[in-house]
Parts: sequence; structure tokens; C-alpha cells
Amino acid sequence: MDLGLAGRVYVLTGASRGLGRATAEQLVRDGADVVVSSRSAEAVERAARELCEVGPGTAVGVAADLADEDSAEVLLAAADDHYGRLDGVVVSVGGPPGATASAATDEQWRTAFDSVFLGAVRLARTALEHARAPLAVTLVLSTSVRAPLAGLAISNGLRPGLAMVAKTLADEHGPRGHRVNVLLPGRFETDRVTELEAGADDPGALRERMAGAVPLRRYGQPEEFGAVAAFVTSPMASYMTGSVVTVDGGSTRAL
Repeated sequence: MDLGLAGRVYVLTGASRGLGRATAEQLVRDGADVVVSSRSAEAVERAARELCEVGPGTAVGVAADLADEDSAEVLLAAADDHYGRLDGVVVSVGGPPGATASAATDEQWRTAFDSVFLGAVRLARTALEHARAPLAVTLVLSTSVRAPLAGLAISNGLRPGLAMVAKTLADEHGPRGHRVNVLLPGRFETDRVTELEAGADDPGALRERMAGAVPLRRYGQPEEFGAVAAFVTSPMASYMTGSVVTVDGGSTRAL
């Protein structure tokens, strides 16, 4: 299927690895040009080089921390400087540290709010307000929007609010042709998941138990998520906005 991505330009955050990187790769494979970002200059520059080898689209790497107030302007300016246009933004919101609701400190909540919540809202809002043409904004959150995840109280607290902000932005900017959607990934084979599992007493047993709770009986592969994200962000999904799409192998029990 031709997603109509050739010649289009997208900004992606959290795109040096994991699901953000997988999404960038799918977009580039289908002909889009991308500005990829992460907090690590070295990691994002390496990711951009490797994405250019995937082609036929191209990639530019920009180091940016969503918690910084100027990050949105920096990323959007990079798209304009390098490609002269912008067709969409894919905001892969980083995971806050694991903690229980009882143990999470005020400082952990404040830090996570600035990067996970406010940073994502700022980029989406700025892109929509300054857009010269209809945009597709996609927020990559977590299944914690629909059901809490054990040991991830901060994520459980912030991500549902982000999903509702996305729905509100879809209402506010739909009349101008902009689309805003949310994706909820479940358990995927990413560095983030490996890091979380490494803290368990028995990582192997934890992985077996978590995979056993997925109806498909396995973790997802990043490219499986990237294909969905690319579709939702592409012109092929032109009548899709305000939607919350779960990509989790069936593990979420809520509708």
C-alpha cells in the first residue's frame, strides 16, 4: 500500500531508538524526510545516518530535550531549514522512572511532568499553531492510558491526561484540517522494556509471565508498531482524528 508519504516531512521525538526509531524508519522507507530527535546528540546523529541508508527518504538528527522550553521551536525550525515544509509530528513520549504512587517523590513528579506531559503538549501545540498546511500530530503514549501498569505510577498518572489533551486538540484544530491521534503501545522488544525488566529479581521469569498475559503470547517487534504509526500519520488516514489506537497484541482488557 502506498501511504502517500513521498516528499512529506515529519518531526519525530524520542527517535534514536525504540518505537520512535521504528516509526522513523517506516516513514523513510516510504519516501518521507524526517527530523529525528533525542536528548543524546551522539545517538540521534547515528540514528540519522543509519536512516539515510534505509531510503529513499532522508533524515536529519537534532539533539533536543522536550523539557526545555525552546525545544519545540528548535525542532520545527530544523524541519523548515532543511526541508522547507512540515506535514506532521510524531511525539514519542519518554517513560518516567518506575515507582509506586506511595513512593514517588514530588521531584520525580515535577521532572516527569515537564518532560513527559508539558514537553509533549508544547510541541504539539506549537506545531499546530504555526502550521502553514494541515498537519498530522501523533502522540505515542502507553496502554497505561486505559489501565494502570504495576510499578509505573507516574506514567499511570500523566499519560491519560495527555490522551485527553490530544482529544481536545483534535476538536480545536479539526476545522483547519489538522489531525491529532494517540497510539497506545503495549509490550514491545525495546531497550526501555529491557531496562525495566533488568530491575526484577528474575528478569527471565518476568518476561515469561508478561508474554503469557498477551493473547498473542509474545512481545511485539518495533517494526510492527512503526507500520501502524506510519499509517495513522500518513495521508491514507485522512479521516482519522481524535482516535486512541491500542497496539498491544490484545493485552489490554478495557475497550
